[in-house]
Amino acid sequence: MAKQRKQLDAVKALNAVFNPRSVAVIGASADPKSVGFGVLKSLAEGCVFDSPYCKPFLGKVYAVNPNHAEILGIKCVASVKQVESPIDVAVLCIPARIVLQVARECGEKGVKALIVITAGFSEIGGEGAKLQQALLDLCGEFGMRMIGPNCLGVVRTSHNLNASFALSVPPAGGVAFISQSGALADSAIDWGIQERYAFSFLASIGNSADLDAADFVEWAGNDDETKVITLYLEGLARGRKFMEVARRVSKKKPILVIKAGKSNAGTAAAGSHTGSLAGDFKVFRGAMKQCGVFLVESIEELFDLAKTLAEQPRAKANSIGIVTNSGGPAVLAADYCDEFGVNLAKLDEKTIALLDASGVMHPAYSRKNPLDLVGDALPPRYRAGIFTLLEQEYISGLIVIQVVTTMTDSKANAQIILEARKKFPDKPILAVFMGGKFSAEGVKLLLKHGVPEFNDPRKAVQSMAALCGVL
Repeated sequence: MAKQRKQLDAVKALNAVFNPRSVAVIGASADPKSVGFGVLKSLAEGCVFDSPYCKPFLGKVYAVNPNHAEILGIKCVASVKQVESPIDVAVLCIPARIVLQVARECGEKGVKALIVITAGFSEIGGEGAKLQQALLDLCGEFGMRMIGPNCLGVVRTSHNLNASFALSVPPAGGVAFISQSGALADSAIDWGIQERYAFSFLASIGNSADLDAADFVEWAGNDDETKVITLYLEGLARGRKFMEVARRVSKKKPILVIKAGKSNAGTAAAGSHTGSLAGDFKVFRGAMKQCGVFLVESIEELFDLAKTLAEQPRAKANSIGIVTNSGGPAVLAADYCDEFGVNLAKLDEKTIALLDASGVMHPAYSRKNPLDLVGDALPPRYRAGIFTLLEQEYISGLIVIQVVTTMTDSKANAQIILEARKKFPDKPILAVFMGGKFSAEGVKLLLKHGVPEFNDPRKAVQSMAALCGVL
């Protein structure tokens, strides 16, 4: 038996995971439909299915498979112990029955961390739970740390690291996503590519036998690239530790959580999915509130809010303006402001005089907040409304609503918003370009330059509430 070694600190272990010099894929496969092939290709080429963000891992990649001479041009070895150079991370894509044997070889090799993709552990109970405990004990014997088992793997965008069998990689940005569901992490990547959700890293933590949500939150709290931390959780085995970490980290960075397993049926499903202890949701909600964590109701909310918090400055005061070319969405937005506790600033006489003096306002414009420019508003009227409101000290943020009419110039209106963002970098600006085909050019321009755009006023107001600190 190997000599007992001091366990590697969780933060140091995750430093090795997210910034590795070398990764070994144990169970690398030539079968394109296998996990072992997917992980190897993701490392060697950046992803399985091409996207504009795929780039090969810059460190060393080793393939471990005794039945092949090479796969994807990478020489295979029969055992990780045959690799002559040090290995930081080993990704295990092998049957559960041989995981202990292979993990011991990794320990003897001096591997710092394992990513165990393999399923068949505590999530199935009985012998699976015993096998997971034996694996955890073995990792402790060698001082190794472990992600998983029963996980998708990890993606670190800025380091070209795709140590997973996710289909692709998203754009690099400031949002970390930590998920107890591998499939959900995979879907987040797909959304990221389509909607320009930009991530600092994604981690599928599976059963969390060793490194768990608290460890990843703590690491993300010290990561310069991460601006917002998001989590999908089914349960927490170490709830007290998570609360202690979240209380510290939430003072520096927003933490957003979507919790599954609220109902009796959901709790049962969570237990069979990752072996999580889902617990009572009312207790969970109270605990999260105590430690400064935002709870959200849907995946869409999770990423909408995260994107906004990562890309926009915080409002200096809860006092915002709304500019629109349609009264209906303006009324809805005002209702949502009341719902979420967002204060609509009252336009003073000086502001109204400036709008009147612009020479471009319609005689019937609203002269109050929300500022209704009327349906025939051309870009010059939008410019006057947007810039005049943002110039006022008592307005700390702005929501710009556009409804498509025959006069609407979506691209020009988007350009005005980008100019305003440049001139007023300390004030958050959110856009609601309602419609589809005829708003697409403007929406594309906004997203390209990091201005959150929503197809519904409610989403924009909820995001503004987060920026105003009242969500």
